[in-house]
Amino acid sequence: MSTAPNLDLTSIENYLAGELASPVKHEYLGGVLYAMAGARNTHNRIASNALIALGSRLRGGACEAFNSDTKIRIRLPHHIRFYYPDLSVVCRPGPPHGSFQDEPAVVVEVLSRATRRVDEGEKKDAYLTIPSLEVYLLVEQDLPAVVAFHRTEQGFVRDVYRSLEEIVPLPGIGIELPLSELYERVEFAPEPEGTEP
Repeated sequence: MSTAPNLDLTSIENYLAGELASPVKHEYLGGVLYAMAGARNTHNRIASNALIALGSRLRGGACEAFNSDTKIRIRLPHHIRFYYPDLSVVCRPGPPHGSFQDEPAVVVEVLSRATRRVDEGEKKDAYLTIPSLEVYLLVEQDLPAVVAFHRTEQGFVRDVYRSLEEIVPLPGIGIELPLSELYERVEFAPEPEGTEP
């Protein structure tokens, strides 16, 4: 006898309560949960560098940087999503005892072979619907390159920064992000084939 798949959707309330106790993080798409995979050291180093670079520049101001344990809630027309970006900057934070943020000004995703399709597609499309978002950054692991989707009066514009000498302007939060700091201590090599993210 085969086991039927579980087609029940998880409520937002049950999801949020479960995430506080779960040893594994899950993203939430309209009631369906997706477990998050671990990351390689290079990915974590880049994400940490971004947190340090942005966090230190924002110190004392209205905006603050949050690490990958902070969920972002996205209210789409037909459902709610919760994603865990690698980094976010929030200038109007949610309540201190909450477990997610609604109004990120910056969202950063570090790309890997396993996450690229979702980060460049589904997540990008969802993040760019957030009214507070000023910029969405896609950070490469294997070479010094950042793709930035900057908000303009005409909509989001895609810019590419391709060398360690370049600096990503973040005028919406009043700072800049040098690629040299983002990639500090990173050794560039192609991501090995395999099942790890």
